[in-house]
Amino acid sequence: MEFCRKAEIMDEAAMSRAIKRIAHEIIERNKGTENLMLIGIQRRGVPLAQRIGALIAQEEGTELPVGTLDITFYRDDLSLLDEHPQVKGTDVPANVNDQNVVLVDDVLYTGRTARAAMDAIMDMGRAKTIQLAVLIDRGHRELPIRADYVGKNVPTSHLEMIAVSVREIDGKEIVELFAQK
Repeated sequence: MEFCRKAEIMDEAAMSRAIKRIAHEIIERNKGTENLMLIGIQRRGVPLAQRIGALIAQEEGTELPVGTLDITFYRDDLSLLDEHPQVKGTDVPANVNDQNVVLVDDVLYTGRTARAAMDAIMDMGRAKTIQLAVLIDRGHRELPIRADYVGKNVPTSHLEMIAVSVREIDGKEIVELFAQK
């Protein structure tokens, strides 16, 4: 399947503003940072979680635990993937019990990644709450899941794809919309 670039959805400045807004909304909704933990979903959710954590630390004067979560073995399509799926690693720096866990991802689409991440968190313990922060919500949910914090809603068709590029992984900051050729 080939895709061609259709539009730029967010440039670096727009991404930065959205991430700052999400950080402030997380602080506001959780009434500060007590019992708050951020966990980025591998891959691009990890640098986004780290940025949100740094902004919250700067605003509130306190460091939050920021972890990484690999959901590979929690996916419901694991049998359809490569025979030897590539595991990127999970590192949750604190116990999730009684914590307000904010899962961070780049794009929310069907909801299956978020569901897999919630399953992984529940296997680690009993979080007080599990919240979801995404840079882009493109719709088309297959599961009853919604994000608590959204950088931008981008209605798409099933023939389109959203690509989020972050400096830490891709060397650039941009959100692009691609259409199937």
